[in-house]
Amino acid sequence: MSTLGGNIIKMENKFRSLTIFEFQERFPDEDSCYQYLTELKWGTGFVCPNCGHTNYCNGKRLFDRQCTSCHRISSPTSGTLFHQLKFSVLKAFYIVYYVSTSKKGISSTELSRKLGLRQKTCWKFKGKVMKAMESSGNHKIDGKAEVDETVVGGQEEGVVGRKNGKKKLVVFAIERNGKGVSRMYGKVIKQSSSKELGGFMKMTIETSAQIKTDKWRGYSPLVKDFSNLVQVDSGKKGGNFPDLHRCIMGFKGWLRGMHHQVENLQAYIDEYCYRFNRSNMKERIFDSLLTRMVNAEPFPYKQSII
Repeated sequence: MSTLGGNIIKMENKFRSLTIFEFQERFPDEDSCYQYLTELKWGTGFVCPNCGHTNYCNGKRLFDRQCTSCHRISSPTSGTLFHQLKFSVLKAFYIVYYVSTSKKGISSTELSRKLGLRQKTCWKFKGKVMKAMESSGNHKIDGKAEVDETVVGGQEEGVVGRKNGKKKLVVFAIERNGKGVSRMYGKVIKQSSSKELGGFMKMTIETSAQIKTDKWRGYSPLVKDFSNLVQVDSGKKGGNFPDLHRCIMGFKGWLRGMHHQVENLQAYIDEYCYRFNRSNMKERIFDSLLTRMVNAEPFPYKQSII
């Protein structure tokens, strides 16, 4: 627990009901944001990123720490996705808040209007936030899974079936939990080969899971890796995979309604799945995303093409 300007910040209180008013109360200024980043980054102890030394003294600026061995100065934002931030850290917190807590996400145009920043500035920093939404691969589907591919993009004249032309081919997997869906992952792939489908499945699904796919030949060789994989007819209009297709249509509807056309489709898949998989932790999603941003490696703006 730390005190800053009379406001008590408890790290164990993960903003259980973070309304916009509570957010503004907890983060009234830049110092409160830097204090929180300091506790997220060094709450378990300082380690110099240059030499690994654990002793430090205060730097010239508030919240900076200087290694007493090699004299390297570290800030709360250095080595994180806030690295070399070009605008107010308070407004950066607002962007993280809006992206993480808005039920359907938020566009960079709307962020620009709310925060008084240039649209391109919001667009670039949102790319960093979306980078933090990438799946860690630590929580694989281990129950009943369903897998299918689809194409994402506008309708192209004369293009049918699995021929995707300018469209992007995407494979999705869901975890069935009772009558609902508890988890969803997706990945852009170049072709629906067993190599690419298998690579995605190994990354997102436990080998012991009960997996159901359609009868596309690309899944057949994967039985050697997933012993509980079964293939069934897709059914009329995907009738044998209603929940999976509902999730896929939900993603497509969100993408069309919120963003219309995008360049880096994978980043938007990551954002959608991140929010979908945390639908039951709305009270902690903001803190979870901030923690990911602090623990992630810097992501230069020139790479954040979304």
